[in-house]
Amino acid sequence: MIGLFDPTIRALNQNLNLREENQNIISSNIANADTPGYKSKAVSFENAMRDAMNTEENVKLEVSAPEHIGSKGPENVTADVYDDPNGVESLDGNTVDRAGEMAKMKENEILYNASVESLRKKIGMLEYGVSEGGGNK
Repeated sequence: MIGLFDPTIRALNQNLNLREENQNIISSNIANADTPGYKSKAVSFENAMRDAMNTEENVKLEVSAPEHIGSKGPENVTADVYDDPNGVESLDGNTVDRAGEMAKMKENEILYNASVESLRKKIGMLEYGVSEGGGNK
């Protein structure tokens, strides 16, 4: 069903999924801020999403098996979760910066809400086109 929608809706949908995953990683970091030896994690997906959005629509690969490489559309972007190299190790080996993680959480929340609002407006335009703006009544 998602194939019915344009690339913007598919990209916003995947962006929301990836932002949720990012929020879970940040929450995990905060929850483990006092755990000795815990290494904070980070998530990266923005560059992959940008690259996926820059691919040409007419360059789609048809796949006949799950192990085949598919198109580079936004719905195929996955998050890369890794140990945060910017973490400063404390005496107990923990690398979580609680204040930094809270700032990341707020930034992620703002970007998530912006994606929700963009998706809401895009769907609103589709609803308008189907109901009132679609021609004769």
